[in-house]
Amino acid sequence: MKHTISVLVENKFGVLARVSGLFSGRGFNIESLAVAPTLDPSTSRMTIITRGSDAIIEQITKQLHKLIDVIKVVDHTKEEHVEREIALAKVNAEPSNRAEILRMTEIFRGKIVDVSSKTYTLEVTGTGSKIDAFLEMLKPLGILEIARSGKVAMTRGRKSLG
Repeated sequence: MKHTISVLVENKFGVLARVSGLFSGRGFNIESLAVAPTLDPSTSRMTIITRGSDAIIEQITKQLHKLIDVIKVVDHTKEEHVEREIALAKVNAEPSNRAEILRMTEIFRGKIVDVSSKTYTLEVTGTGSKIDAFLEMLKPLGILEIARSGKVAMTRGRKSLG
């Protein structure tokens, strides 16, 4: 089962390496990782996507709590949460394809963020499945390059990571 875990950590040198080392040292894969400072510049928020049984995820969260720079760990999987991802896709923008690209981008509430004589760079935000669907629709038009951010997640309501 896929799990979305948020980790509040001290914003210090080497913390990311220790967290990722915990996963690799125990043979767990990180499918997606997003890290950025919070409102408090002394802390950062990591959003980690991984797979495993409930027992494995419990082991991971317990091990994360033992790391000295970790402040709080939340597994969002079994609680109401919002998650989003951003993707950039560079596509062939031949004159015959441009109207179709614009139509698909509009349907998925995306934006064109760069234009050249032969390419468009598109931005779309949403759930992973929305982005997957958007990219699948673009494939026949010729995707040249894709960059995805990885998921970020937050619990709904007043409950907060910190």
